[in-house]
Amino acid sequence: MRKITPLIVAVGLLFSACAATSNQQSEQPSDGLTFIHLNDTYRVGAVEDGKRGGFSRVVTLVHELQAQGRDVRILHGGDFLYPSLESNLWDGLQMVDAMNFVNAIAPMYVTSGNHEFDRRGSSQLVAAIKASEFNWLGDNYTFKTGDEVADNALQAAFTFEHAGETIGVFSLTLHEYDGGNKRDYLEVDRDYKAVAERTIAELEDRGVDLIIGVTHLLMWQDVEIASLKAAHPKVAFIVGGHDHEPQYSAASDTSALVMKGASNARVIWRIDVEFDASGAFVVNEERIDLDESIPLDPDYEVLAAKWNDLLIGKFPFLNARVGTAAIAMDAREETVRSSETSWGNFITDQMRSAFGEPEADFAFINSGTLRLDDYIEDDILFDDIGRTFGFSSYLRHTTLTGAEFRRVLEAGYRGGPEAQGYFPQISGFRVCVDRSRDEFDRIVSLQVPTEGGWSEVDEKREYTVVVPDFLYGGGDGYELPKDRFASRPGSELKYLVLDAILRAQGLGQAVGVPVTEENRRYHSPGEGEDSCFRD
Repeated sequence: MRKITPLIVAVGLLFSACAATSNQQSEQPSDGLTFIHLNDTYRVGAVEDGKRGGFSRVVTLVHELQAQGRDVRILHGGDFLYPSLESNLWDGLQMVDAMNFVNAIAPMYVTSGNHEFDRRGSSQLVAAIKASEFNWLGDNYTFKTGDEVADNALQAAFTFEHAGETIGVFSLTLHEYDGGNKRDYLEVDRDYKAVAERTIAELEDRGVDLIIGVTHLLMWQDVEIASLKAAHPKVAFIVGGHDHEPQYSAASDTSALVMKGASNARVIWRIDVEFDASGAFVVNEERIDLDESIPLDPDYEVLAAKWNDLLIGKFPFLNARVGTAAIAMDAREETVRSSETSWGNFITDQMRSAFGEPEADFAFINSGTLRLDDYIEDDILFDDIGRTFGFSSYLRHTTLTGAEFRRVLEAGYRGGPEAQGYFPQISGFRVCVDRSRDEFDRIVSLQVPTEGGWSEVDEKREYTVVVPDFLYGGGDGYELPKDRFASRPGSELKYLVLDAILRAQGLGQAVGVPVTEENRRYHSPGEGEDSCFRD
């Protein structure tokens, strides 16, 4: 195995560029082709106190498959440069280093996610592309950075060879209207299905034996594109990103298989493809939970330790204890993106006092802002706070009538029950949601505290509301009216949270309140339930 030379930190952590080839040939005879798919990876190391996920376990798995004679290729569904605590320092170069390590073991084919374009300027993207040794793929988007090397690095209608068979790959990413980023250095075609079909036709004309898709789209869009199999039977499967929990749609005679993994490689997919003598293929998929049963790779751990040491060098206080958790608070993405959490409640409670007295009536935040993907228990470290807020978290203060607030909040409960980044963590009210009802008509009850208990929100009364600037601007589908007073962005939330924890620590208090039947803020009645709350 090739070892990655440690980076020289001195000159801005620059990497030597490596030209990607559009056809990579396996160096030795293979007993079959295996794809490993992962998506939405923001950490060099594992998560949940090192117990789940991480590239290190992916490397171990790849080595095991290669020892069995498999030709392994790695697919990545996008979102890796941002957001993270480390990306605030190195603009994703730490992830590029990690992915280069993996690529040196098995070729990696990557599409861009919306977070690759978090920076408004293109210089950081250019640096990441030039540092990459893996393949950047894209058929419905082009780079227009003005840097010839970076712009030409993106490969369309990509192919590679396996044991005499040619595999074609189409790749798509989100348009700004669907959750992507609008940038001057990026051009995206929103007609995903049409682009996919054109690319598939081109690959068929070139005589490929199998076609797969690597995307960063919404699940329903992937499923729609999978229906192209009816007219193009060589389309075997689509793997994607953007969703942070596993997604799956079974194959049929008229639809290709669709899969997505969990963020930070907590859940990945193994996809085996076998060709017979006639060129026909069979696909078998397996969901794999990367946990402690899969050991960490010792060589990769050297790289992970290097980046951890660099981070500690920048933030020597990162592992400093700033407070104490009264309970184990579940801040994993699969939890905060689908349900009320103690950590989310504590954070939103700080928002209401962000602009002084009197505190705001309501506050809420999109769970996609909370990036820790781990538990907070016992000692609360500065690291817990820094990793929770991968984005800037400036807040806005505005007013809404009760009717307007209900309408705005409906955006948080659209879609299916799967974990979604727009799911709101809330403070100052409680809400009951019936997901069997039509979208934007799912809030059964929205209640506010009164002296006599809880009462339905007054639709005509004006309430004060604090939200992140991202949501005030229409992010994640929340459309707040702009025809009334709103403060300028201020009071960054991560410092409010830190201050609240430090104040509690100074008073000898632990933070965190368990969510119980009696104090819950969010409820979605199950089958057979006839009431929202039990007071």
